[in-house]
Amino acid sequence: MGAEETNQRTDAPGLRRGDGSQDRRPRSACPRQARGAQVPLAAFNLASALADAACAAGRAGAPAIRYHDESVTYGELAALQDGAAVALRERGVGQGDRVALVLRDSPGFVAAFLGAAKVGAIPVPLSTLARPEEVAFMVRDCGAILTITDADPPAAPAGRVEAADTRGDDMCFWQYSSGTTGAPKAVIHCHRGALFPAEGHGRHIAAIGPDDLVYSTAKLFFSYGLNNSLVIPLAAGASVVLDPERFAADRAWRLIRLERPTVLYSVPTAYAALLAAAEAGTPADPSSLRACISAGEALPAPLAERWHRRFGLRILDGIGSTEIGYIAISNSAQDVTPGSSGRVIPGYEARVVDADGLEASEGTLWVRGGSTALGYHDRPEATAATFRDGWVVTGDRYRVADGHYFHLGRDDDMLRVGAQWVSPLEVESVLLSHPDVAECAVVGRADADGLVKVCAFVVLRGAAPTSDLADFCAERLARHKRPRWIESVAGLPRTATGKIQRFRLREAARV
Repeated sequence: MGAEETNQRTDAPGLRRGDGSQDRRPRSACPRQARGAQVPLAAFNLASALADAACAAGRAGAPAIRYHDESVTYGELAALQDGAAVALRERGVGQGDRVALVLRDSPGFVAAFLGAAKVGAIPVPLSTLARPEEVAFMVRDCGAILTITDADPPAAPAGRVEAADTRGDDMCFWQYSSGTTGAPKAVIHCHRGALFPAEGHGRHIAAIGPDDLVYSTAKLFFSYGLNNSLVIPLAAGASVVLDPERFAADRAWRLIRLERPTVLYSVPTAYAALLAAAEAGTPADPSSLRACISAGEALPAPLAERWHRRFGLRILDGIGSTEIGYIAISNSAQDVTPGSSGRVIPGYEARVVDADGLEASEGTLWVRGGSTALGYHDRPEATAATFRDGWVVTGDRYRVADGHYFHLGRDDDMLRVGAQWVSPLEVESVLLSHPDVAECAVVGRADADGLVKVCAFVVLRGAAPTSDLADFCAERLARHKRPRWIESVAGLPRTATGKIQRFRLREAARV
């Protein structure tokens, strides 16, 4: 699995580790990470730890990918990966060069990604759902010397290619943040950190093994999807179902029925759509599933409870980010608390920091661990603000109680109403418990006096008037938390990865 990092890290005061212990030393003004001389990680290449490692372990004939009712074995995937590596070298791609991948989920994506990594180039997956001008911006921003699309013929399989002389702390791939707050930024990941999600969540939460067949509704261009459908299953010698089409609930249920995956990775929006489709009569057979995992945004407790009542399956919700690399805090099969993001996963550390930089029970979540990124490309100010001495300042507001972390919203999404803080997620959770509300999002809006009040945008599945929803909230929320305005909309603005773009709703609320 590669050499371990030789640097010794000193735990920050007040942090909580993935083993549940807590450092009791006095607080300091900000988290610190003591470091000695920086020793590079030993030679390591991500591609060598996935398909190549499976072949070396005698699993060349085992299925790696299910795609369009056909299987690609680990041996075949290794040949495709090496063919891509040869083709890239023939086109002048060398170590450190960026290669943009505008590819739908397919064996070709996996081969191109691993082939680029194997020659020491830097694959940069880009959203196939983005607008042309957005793709053009990211291609320019990352400085890609080559862009591979679905229109390009796949490289022919090749014999074994030796991996480039990369080290564990060399850049492996870049991935763009989801752009919930504006223009996306390229997040830089190293080779050793890229593998760590398999050792963290993949081992301790999902417990992925060679007998598993995983299916992710999140696509490979998304950080969550890349780990779900590439890093974690291939590192475990498992199989993965790839679907090139955009998510649709009916199609997903059909695929689950035909392929019989054992683990489902998805996001709250997709879980809601899958549940709604089943309730509307779409044939839904989750009997093959042993685990359902959610990330990308907080999973509302009412949705998790409805899913459990319908299918008898708990959804293991967690929190991560492109900057963290994957899920760092999660519920587990042995410890599920609806409405909570769970506990810190082994291999990560977390602390909640108040406005003064001190440890607190409520504040901004800071995380560090084996998969955290190196920083942003060409964004020095953003890098300095987000990456601090090995920690990622997530910008997510959390409350921690008995080792469980409860998401309150983004720091910049929290509302100050009547001198009291209001969590949008708390109001949204109440609205989502109403049977006629399919989706909702809460932002702040100024009243005639310029004072911020709660404004809710709702997508209805029924015909409930907004006055009924106001009464519903009045029975369940303190006065300052109740929506002053409830506006029915056809849909909520989302990123290509499904996250709500609250900044667009704030703009709409000002109109």
